[in-house]
Amino acid sequence: MKNPTIPPARIREAAQALLPEVSQFLAELVRIPSLPGQEHQAMEWLHKRLTKTLRAEVDKVPLNDTLKDDPDYSNPVAGITYNGRYNLRVTLPGAGGPRARTVLLNSHVDVVPPSEGMTEPYSGRIENGILYGRGACDAKGQVATIYLVHRMLEKLSFAMRGTLVSHIVNEEENGGNGSLAMARQGEQAAACIVLEPSDGKLQTSIRGAVWFRLRLIGKAGHSGQAGQTRSALLLARDAMGILEKYHAELLARSRGLPLFDPYPNPMPITFGKLHAGNWPASAPSEAIIEGVLGLLPNVTKEQVCAEMRQALVAAGEPLASNFELTFMYRHDSSVVAPDHELPATLLEAADRVGSPLVVSGMTASCDAWFYNNQLGIPTVVCGPGSLKVAHSKDEQIELAQIATLAETLTHLILAYCEVEE
Repeated sequence: MKNPTIPPARIREAAQALLPEVSQFLAELVRIPSLPGQEHQAMEWLHKRLTKTLRAEVDKVPLNDTLKDDPDYSNPVAGITYNGRYNLRVTLPGAGGPRARTVLLNSHVDVVPPSEGMTEPYSGRIENGILYGRGACDAKGQVATIYLVHRMLEKLSFAMRGTLVSHIVNEEENGGNGSLAMARQGEQAAACIVLEPSDGKLQTSIRGAVWFRLRLIGKAGHSGQAGQTRSALLLARDAMGILEKYHAELLARSRGLPLFDPYPNPMPITFGKLHAGNWPASAPSEAIIEGVLGLLPNVTKEQVCAEMRQALVAAGEPLASNFELTFMYRHDSSVVAPDHELPATLLEAADRVGSPLVVSGMTASCDAWFYNNQLGIPTVVCGPGSLKVAHSKDEQIELAQIATLAETLTHLILAYCEVEE
Protein backbone atom coordinates (compact mmCIF):
# COMPACT_ATOMS: atom_id res chain seq x y z
CA MET A 1 0.00 0.00 0.00
CA LYS A 2 1.29 3.47 -0.83
CA ASN A 3 2.19 6.10 1.75
CA PRO A 4 3.16 3.66 4.54
CA THR A 5 4.71 6.55 6.51
CA ILE A 6 1.32 8.03 7.35
CA PRO A 7 0.78 6.98 10.97
CA PRO A 8 -2.52 5.14 11.46
CA ALA A 9 -2.62 6.63 14.96
CA ARG A 10 -2.98 10.15 13.51
CA ILE A 11 -5.92 9.06 11.39
CA ARG A 12 -7.56 7.30 14.32
CA GLU A 13 -7.11 10.31 16.58
CA ALA A 14 -8.78 12.52 13.97
CA ALA A 15 -11.74 10.13 13.68
CA GLN A 16 -12.24 9.92 17.43
CA ALA A 17 -11.91 13.67 17.91
CA LEU A 18 -14.56 14.33 15.26
CA LEU A 19 -16.97 11.51 16.20
CA PRO A 20 -19.06 13.58 18.70
CA GLU A 21 -19.63 16.22 16.02
CA VAL A 22 -20.54 13.57 13.45
CA SER A 23 -22.90 11.83 15.88
CA GLN A 24 -24.81 15.06 16.34
CA PHE A 25 -24.77 15.60 12.57
CA LEU A 26 -26.38 12.18 12.07
CA ALA A 27 -28.95 12.69 14.83
CA GLU A 28 -30.10 15.95 13.27
CA LEU A 29 -30.26 14.39 9.80
CA VAL A 30 -32.32 11.40 11.02
CA ARG A 31 -34.82 13.83 12.55
CA ILE A 32 -35.68 15.14 9.08
CA PRO A 33 -38.14 12.74 7.36
CA SER A 34 -36.99 12.09 3.80
CA LEU A 35 -39.12 9.51 2.02
CA PRO A 36 -38.42 9.01 -1.71
CA GLY A 37 -39.54 12.10 -3.55
CA GLN A 38 -39.66 14.05 -0.29
CA GLU A 39 -35.95 14.57 0.39
CA HIS A 40 -35.81 18.28 -0.36
CA GLN A 41 -35.79 19.48 3.26
CA ALA A 42 -33.00 17.06 4.13
CA MET A 43 -31.01 18.14 1.07
CA GLU A 44 -31.47 21.79 1.98
CA TRP A 45 -30.23 21.08 5.50
CA LEU A 46 -27.25 19.13 4.15
CA HIS A 47 -26.32 21.83 1.67
CA LYS A 48 -26.39 24.50 4.34
CA ARG A 49 -24.46 22.38 6.85
CA LEU A 50 -21.79 21.14 4.44
CA THR A 51 -21.28 24.57 2.92
CA LYS A 52 -20.82 26.07 6.39
CA THR A 53 -18.58 23.32 7.81
CA LEU A 54 -16.45 21.92 4.98
CA ARG A 55 -13.71 23.62 2.99
CA ALA A 56 -14.73 21.42 0.07
CA GLU A 57 -16.79 22.68 -2.85
CA VAL A 58 -20.46 21.81 -2.27
CA ASP A 59 -22.50 22.04 -5.46
CA LYS A 60 -26.19 21.52 -6.11
CA VAL A 61 -26.76 19.30 -9.15
CA PRO A 62 -30.26 20.23 -10.37
CA LEU A 63 -32.84 17.60 -11.26
CA ASN A 64 -35.77 18.03 -13.61
CA ASP A 65 -38.65 16.02 -14.97
CA THR A 66 -36.80 15.00 -18.14
CA LEU A 67 -35.24 12.32 -15.92
CA LYS A 68 -38.49 10.38 -16.34
CA ASP A 69 -37.69 9.90 -20.03
CA ASP A 70 -34.46 8.03 -19.32
CA PRO A 71 -34.73 4.31 -20.22
CA ASP A 72 -33.23 3.40 -16.83
CA TYR A 73 -35.66 5.54 -14.82
CA SER A 74 -37.52 3.65 -12.08
CA ASN A 75 -41.13 4.45 -11.23
CA PRO A 76 -42.53 2.36 -8.36
CA VAL A 77 -43.77 5.52 -6.62
CA ALA A 78 -46.37 7.46 -8.58
CA GLY A 79 -46.54 11.23 -8.85
CA ILE A 80 -42.92 12.11 -8.07
CA THR A 81 -41.64 15.30 -9.70
CA TYR A 82 -38.08 16.65 -9.97
CA ASN A 83 -38.17 20.29 -10.99
CA GLY A 84 -36.55 22.35 -8.24
CA ARG A 85 -34.89 19.38 -6.55
CA TYR A 86 -31.19 18.49 -6.59
CA ASN A 87 -28.44 16.08 -5.61
CA LEU A 88 -25.22 17.23 -3.96
CA ARG A 89 -21.69 16.91 -5.36
CA VAL A 90 -18.98 17.55 -2.77
CA THR A 91 -15.45 18.02 -4.12
CA LEU A 92 -12.15 18.16 -2.24
CA PRO A 93 -9.72 18.99 -5.04
CA GLY A 94 -6.13 17.88 -5.11
CA ALA A 95 -3.04 19.55 -6.49
CA GLY A 96 -3.25 17.65 -9.77
CA GLY A 97 -0.42 16.25 -11.85
CA PRO A 98 0.11 13.28 -14.16
CA ARG A 99 -0.58 10.70 -11.44
CA ALA A 100 -3.57 12.46 -9.91
CA ARG A 101 -6.62 10.22 -9.58
CA THR A 102 -10.16 10.77 -8.33
CA VAL A 103 -11.92 8.64 -5.73
CA LEU A 104 -15.71 8.80 -5.69
CA LEU A 105 -18.00 8.12 -2.72
CA ASN A 106 -21.76 7.72 -3.05
CA SER A 107 -24.69 7.36 -0.67
CA HIS A 108 -28.32 8.38 -0.41
CA VAL A 109 -30.47 10.46 1.87
CA ASP A 110 -33.89 8.93 1.14
CA VAL A 111 -35.41 6.39 3.55
CA VAL A 112 -38.27 3.90 3.47
CA PRO A 113 -41.46 4.58 5.46
CA PRO A 114 -41.51 3.78 9.21
CA SER A 115 -42.16 0.14 10.09
CA GLU A 116 -45.16 -1.08 12.04
CA GLY A 117 -44.43 -0.74 15.75
CA MET A 118 -41.82 1.98 15.17
CA THR A 119 -43.01 4.49 17.76
CA GLU A 120 -40.31 7.15 17.30
CA PRO A 121 -39.01 6.70 13.76
CA TYR A 122 -37.28 10.07 13.55
CA SER A 123 -35.99 10.51 17.09
CA GLY A 124 -32.28 10.15 16.32
CA ARG A 125 -31.78 9.17 19.97
CA ILE A 126 -28.37 7.94 21.10
CA GLU A 127 -27.98 5.31 23.81
CA ASN A 128 -24.76 3.51 24.72
CA GLY A 129 -23.02 4.55 21.53
CA ILE A 130 -25.90 3.45 19.28
CA LEU A 131 -28.07 5.84 17.26
CA TYR A 132 -31.67 4.80 16.53
CA GLY A 133 -34.14 5.90 13.88
CA ARG A 134 -35.25 5.49 10.30
CA GLY A 135 -32.24 5.90 8.05
CA ALA A 136 -29.73 5.44 10.87
CA CYS A 137 -27.90 2.79 8.86
CA ASP A 138 -29.69 2.95 5.49
CA ALA A 139 -28.25 5.27 4.59
CA LYS A 140 -27.95 8.47 6.62
CA GLY A 141 -25.27 6.78 8.71
CA GLN A 142 -23.41 6.33 5.44
CA VAL A 143 -23.85 10.02 4.62
CA ALA A 144 -22.43 10.79 8.06
CA THR A 145 -19.46 8.55 7.24
CA ILE A 146 -18.80 10.55 4.07
CA TYR A 147 -19.04 13.76 6.11
CA LEU A 148 -16.54 12.38 8.62
CA VAL A 149 -14.09 11.41 5.86
CA HIS A 150 -14.16 14.96 4.47
CA ARG A 151 -13.72 16.45 7.93
CA MET A 152 -10.81 14.09 8.67
CA LEU A 153 -8.97 14.90 5.46
CA GLU A 154 -9.34 18.60 6.16
CA LYS A 155 -8.21 18.19 9.76
CA LEU A 156 -5.20 16.07 8.80
CA SER A 157 -4.15 18.52 6.06
CA PHE A 158 -2.44 15.98 3.83
CA ALA A 159 -1.44 17.30 0.40
CA MET A 160 -3.28 15.19 -2.15
CA ARG A 161 -2.52 15.12 -5.84
CA GLY A 162 -5.84 13.43 -6.53
CA THR A 163 -9.39 14.53 -5.78
CA LEU A 164 -12.18 13.22 -3.56
CA VAL A 165 -15.70 13.57 -4.97
CA SER A 166 -18.82 12.59 -3.02
CA HIS A 167 -22.31 12.17 -4.43
CA ILE A 168 -25.18 12.49 -1.94
CA VAL A 169 -28.30 11.54 -3.85
CA ASN A 170 -32.05 11.18 -3.78
CA GLU A 171 -34.22 8.14 -4.47
CA GLU A 172 -31.98 5.11 -4.07
CA GLU A 173 -34.75 3.20 -2.34
CA ASN A 174 -37.12 3.36 -5.29
CA GLY A 175 -34.65 2.49 -8.02
CA GLY A 176 -31.64 4.79 -7.90
CA ASN A 177 -32.98 7.78 -9.79
CA GLY A 178 -30.63 10.16 -7.98
CA SER A 179 -27.54 8.18 -8.95
CA LEU A 180 -28.96 7.75 -12.45
CA ALA A 181 -29.02 11.52 -12.78
CA MET A 182 -25.43 11.75 -11.53
CA ALA A 183 -24.32 9.03 -13.95
CA ARG A 184 -25.75 11.05 -16.81
CA GLN A 185 -23.38 13.88 -15.83
CA GLY A 186 -20.50 11.68 -17.03
CA GLU A 187 -18.44 11.66 -13.84
CA GLN A 188 -14.92 10.21 -14.20
CA ALA A 189 -12.96 8.53 -11.40
CA ALA A 190 -10.43 5.78 -10.76
CA ALA A 191 -12.51 4.14 -8.05
CA CYS A 192 -15.97 4.35 -6.50
CA ILE A 193 -17.28 3.13 -3.16
CA VAL A 194 -21.05 3.05 -2.75
CA LEU A 195 -21.79 3.21 0.96
CA GLU A 196 -24.49 0.84 2.15
CA PRO A 197 -24.69 -1.18 5.40
CA SER A 198 -22.49 -4.22 4.72
CA ASP A 199 -21.99 -6.08 8.03
CA GLY A 200 -18.20 -5.84 7.94
CA LYS A 201 -18.02 -7.08 4.35
CA LEU A 202 -16.46 -5.69 1.21
CA GLN A 203 -18.94 -6.47 -1.52
CA THR A 204 -17.34 -6.73 -4.94
CA SER A 205 -20.27 -8.47 -6.67
CA ILE A 206 -23.69 -6.88 -6.24
CA ARG A 207 -26.76 -8.65 -7.53
CA GLY A 208 -29.27 -6.98 -9.80
CA ALA A 209 -33.05 -6.94 -9.59
CA VAL A 210 -36.24 -6.22 -11.48
CA TRP A 211 -39.32 -4.79 -9.81
CA PHE A 212 -42.46 -5.86 -11.61
CA ARG A 213 -46.14 -4.96 -11.76
CA LEU A 214 -48.40 -7.77 -12.99
CA ARG A 215 -51.99 -6.96 -13.89
CA LEU A 216 -54.38 -9.92 -14.19
CA ILE A 217 -57.59 -9.40 -16.17
CA GLY A 218 -60.69 -11.29 -15.08
CA LYS A 219 -64.41 -11.25 -15.77
CA ALA A 220 -66.45 -9.94 -12.87
CA GLY A 221 -69.62 -11.58 -11.67
CA HIS A 222 -71.73 -12.94 -8.82
CA SER A 223 -70.49 -15.90 -6.82
CA GLY A 224 -73.58 -17.84 -7.89
CA GLN A 225 -72.63 -17.65 -11.58
CA ALA A 226 -70.02 -20.41 -11.76
CA GLY A 227 -68.59 -20.73 -15.25
CA GLN A 228 -69.68 -17.22 -16.21
CA THR A 229 -66.92 -15.40 -14.32
CA ARG A 230 -63.15 -15.40 -14.36
CA SER A 231 -61.60 -14.41 -11.06
CA ALA A 232 -58.57 -12.18 -11.50
CA LEU A 233 -57.61 -13.14 -7.95
CA LEU A 234 -57.35 -16.81 -8.91
CA LEU A 235 -55.29 -15.81 -11.94
CA ALA A 236 -53.01 -13.92 -9.55
CA ARG A 237 -52.66 -17.04 -7.42
CA ASP A 238 -51.68 -19.08 -10.47
CA ALA A 239 -49.29 -16.38 -11.71
CA MET A 240 -47.45 -16.27 -8.39
CA GLY A 241 -46.96 -20.01 -8.53
CA ILE A 242 -45.59 -19.80 -12.06
CA LEU A 243 -43.18 -17.03 -11.15
CA GLU A 244 -42.03 -18.94 -8.07
CA LYS A 245 -41.29 -21.94 -10.31
CA TYR A 246 -39.37 -19.69 -12.71
CA HIS A 247 -37.39 -18.27 -9.79
CA ALA A 248 -36.44 -21.77 -8.64
CA GLU A 249 -35.20 -22.62 -12.13
CA LEU A 250 -33.25 -19.35 -12.36
CA LEU A 251 -31.68 -19.95 -8.95
CA ALA A 252 -30.61 -23.46 -9.96
CA ARG A 253 -28.83 -22.24 -13.08
CA SER A 254 -27.26 -19.33 -11.17
CA ARG A 255 -25.19 -21.62 -8.95
CA GLY A 256 -21.42 -21.76 -9.35
CA LEU A 257 -20.74 -18.10 -8.53
CA PRO A 258 -18.34 -18.31 -5.55
CA LEU A 259 -19.36 -15.09 -3.78
CA PHE A 260 -23.06 -15.99 -3.92
CA ASP A 261 -22.99 -19.76 -3.44
CA PRO A 262 -22.68 -19.52 0.38
CA TYR A 263 -26.21 -18.07 0.47
CA PRO A 264 -29.16 -20.48 0.18
CA ASN A 265 -31.15 -17.90 -1.81
CA PRO A 266 -29.09 -14.86 -2.82
CA MET A 267 -31.67 -13.64 -5.37
CA PRO A 268 -35.16 -14.17 -3.89
CA ILE A 269 -38.51 -13.39 -5.41
CA THR A 270 -40.76 -11.28 -3.19
CA PHE A 271 -44.43 -10.54 -3.71
CA GLY A 272 -44.85 -7.29 -1.84
CA LYS A 273 -48.32 -6.07 -2.84
CA LEU A 274 -51.57 -7.62 -4.03
CA HIS A 275 -54.79 -5.74 -4.69
CA ALA A 276 -57.99 -7.36 -5.94
CA GLY A 277 -61.72 -7.04 -5.53
CA ASN A 278 -64.16 -5.02 -3.42
CA TRP A 279 -66.74 -7.59 -2.27
CA PRO A 280 -66.47 -11.12 -0.79
CA ALA A 281 -69.19 -12.60 -3.01
CA SER A 282 -67.98 -11.17 -6.33
CA ALA A 283 -65.26 -12.43 -8.67
CA PRO A 284 -62.93 -9.47 -9.23
CA SER A 285 -62.21 -8.26 -12.75
CA GLU A 286 -58.69 -7.08 -11.92
CA ALA A 287 -55.85 -8.07 -9.66
CA ILE A 288 -52.49 -6.30 -9.42
CA ILE A 289 -49.35 -7.87 -7.99
CA GLU A 290 -46.17 -5.90 -7.34
CA GLY A 291 -42.91 -7.56 -6.41
CA VAL A 292 -39.19 -7.92 -6.98
CA LEU A 293 -37.04 -10.67 -8.43
CA GLY A 294 -33.29 -10.71 -7.87
CA LEU A 295 -30.76 -11.72 -10.50
CA LEU A 296 -27.07 -12.70 -10.38
CA PRO A 297 -24.25 -11.83 -12.81
CA ASN A 298 -24.90 -14.85 -15.03
CA VAL A 299 -27.99 -13.19 -16.53
CA THR A 300 -29.01 -9.69 -17.57
CA LYS A 301 -32.07 -7.71 -16.61
CA GLU A 302 -33.31 -7.96 -20.20
CA GLN A 303 -33.09 -11.76 -20.11
CA VAL A 304 -35.00 -11.98 -16.85
CA CYS A 305 -37.77 -9.63 -17.99
CA ALA A 306 -38.23 -11.65 -21.18
CA GLU A 307 -38.15 -15.01 -19.38
CA MET A 308 -40.74 -13.92 -16.82
CA ARG A 309 -43.09 -12.97 -19.64
CA GLN A 310 -42.40 -16.23 -21.48
CA ALA A 311 -43.14 -18.27 -18.34
CA LEU A 312 -46.57 -16.64 -17.98
CA VAL A 313 -47.43 -17.13 -21.64
CA ALA A 314 -46.30 -20.76 -21.51
CA ALA A 315 -48.84 -21.43 -18.74
CA GLY A 316 -51.58 -21.40 -21.36
CA GLU A 317 -55.12 -20.10 -21.08
CA PRO A 318 -56.79 -18.39 -19.37
CA LEU A 319 -53.62 -16.75 -18.00
CA ALA A 320 -51.67 -16.41 -21.24
CA SER A 321 -53.95 -13.81 -22.80
CA ASN A 322 -55.13 -12.12 -19.62
CA PHE A 323 -52.10 -10.44 -18.10
CA GLU A 324 -50.07 -7.26 -18.51
CA LEU A 325 -46.49 -7.30 -17.19
CA THR A 326 -44.50 -4.10 -16.73
CA PHE A 327 -41.23 -3.35 -14.99
CA MET A 328 -40.76 -0.41 -12.64
CA TYR A 329 -37.06 -0.92 -11.86
CA ARG A 330 -34.36 -2.78 -13.74
CA HIS A 331 -30.80 -3.14 -12.42
CA ASP A 332 -28.05 -5.35 -13.76
CA SER A 333 -25.52 -6.92 -11.44
CA SER A 334 -22.24 -5.11 -10.81
CA VAL A 335 -18.96 -7.04 -10.64
CA VAL A 336 -15.37 -6.12 -9.82
CA ALA A 337 -12.75 -8.86 -9.56
CA PRO A 338 -11.69 -9.37 -5.91
CA ASP A 339 -8.02 -9.02 -6.93
CA HIS A 340 -8.60 -5.65 -8.63
CA GLU A 341 -6.62 -2.73 -7.20
CA LEU A 342 -9.68 -1.17 -5.56
CA PRO A 343 -10.75 -4.08 -3.31
CA ALA A 344 -7.13 -5.07 -2.73
CA THR A 345 -6.28 -1.56 -1.51
CA LEU A 346 -9.44 -1.35 0.57
CA LEU A 347 -8.68 -4.68 2.25
CA GLU A 348 -5.19 -3.49 3.08
CA ALA A 349 -6.57 -0.21 4.43
CA ALA A 350 -8.97 -2.14 6.71
CA ASP A 351 -6.09 -4.27 7.98
CA ARG A 352 -4.14 -1.12 8.85
CA VAL A 353 -7.11 0.09 10.85
CA GLY A 354 -7.33 -3.26 12.64
CA SER A 355 -10.84 -4.01 11.41
CA PRO A 356 -10.47 -6.52 8.55
CA LEU A 357 -13.10 -6.79 5.86
CA VAL A 358 -14.30 -10.03 4.24
CA VAL A 359 -14.89 -10.11 0.48
CA SER A 360 -18.47 -11.09 -0.26
CA GLY A 361 -21.35 -10.82 -2.70
CA MET A 362 -24.21 -8.44 -1.94
CA THR A 363 -27.63 -10.11 -1.86
CA ALA A 364 -29.49 -6.85 -2.44
CA SER A 365 -29.31 -4.44 -5.35
CA CYS A 366 -28.12 -0.84 -5.11
CA ASP A 367 -26.74 2.02 -7.18
CA ALA A 368 -23.31 0.46 -7.86
CA TRP A 369 -24.19 -0.62 -11.40
CA PHE A 370 -24.68 2.96 -12.60
CA TYR A 371 -21.04 3.75 -11.83
CA ASN A 372 -19.48 0.36 -12.60
CA ASN A 373 -21.45 -0.70 -15.68
CA GLN A 374 -22.45 2.60 -17.24
CA LEU A 375 -19.52 4.89 -16.39
CA GLY A 376 -16.82 2.22 -16.32
CA ILE A 377 -15.63 3.21 -12.82
CA PRO A 378 -14.55 0.18 -10.73
CA THR A 379 -17.13 0.16 -7.94
CA VAL A 380 -17.56 -1.78 -4.70
CA VAL A 381 -19.99 -1.55 -1.79
CA CYS A 382 -18.95 -1.14 1.83
CA GLY A 383 -20.32 0.69 4.83
CA PRO A 384 -21.04 0.63 8.56
CA GLY A 385 -24.22 -0.92 9.91
CA SER A 386 -26.19 -4.06 9.13
CA LEU A 387 -28.91 -4.93 6.63
CA LYS A 388 -30.40 -7.05 9.43
CA VAL A 389 -31.84 -3.90 11.00
CA ALA A 390 -32.23 -1.72 7.91
CA HIS A 391 -35.91 -1.06 7.06
CA SER A 392 -36.90 -2.55 10.44
CA LYS A 393 -38.58 -1.04 13.48
CA ASP A 394 -35.25 -1.39 15.30
CA GLU A 395 -33.09 0.40 12.72
CA GLN A 396 -29.86 1.54 14.35
CA ILE A 397 -26.15 2.05 13.84
CA GLU A 398 -23.17 1.74 16.14
CA LEU A 399 -21.41 5.08 16.01
CA ALA A 400 -18.00 3.47 16.49
CA GLN A 401 -18.52 1.63 13.19
CA ILE A 402 -18.85 4.97 11.42
CA ALA A 403 -15.48 6.04 12.79
CA THR A 404 -13.84 2.75 11.85
CA LEU A 405 -15.10 2.77 8.28
CA ALA A 406 -14.13 6.44 7.92
CA GLU A 407 -10.59 5.52 8.99
CA THR A 408 -10.49 2.74 6.40
CA LEU A 409 -11.77 5.01 3.63
CA THR A 410 -9.27 7.70 4.59
CA HIS A 411 -6.39 5.23 4.24
CA LEU A 412 -7.78 4.17 0.85
CA ILE A 413 -8.13 7.75 -0.38
CA LEU A 414 -4.67 8.75 0.78
CA ALA A 415 -3.24 5.73 -1.04
CA TYR A 416 -5.20 6.23 -4.24
CA CYS A 417 -4.65 9.97 -4.40
CA GLU A 418 -0.83 9.91 -4.14
CA VAL A 419 -0.45 11.73 -0.84
CA GLU A 420 2.73 13.15 0.59
CA GLU A 421 3.00 14.85 3.94
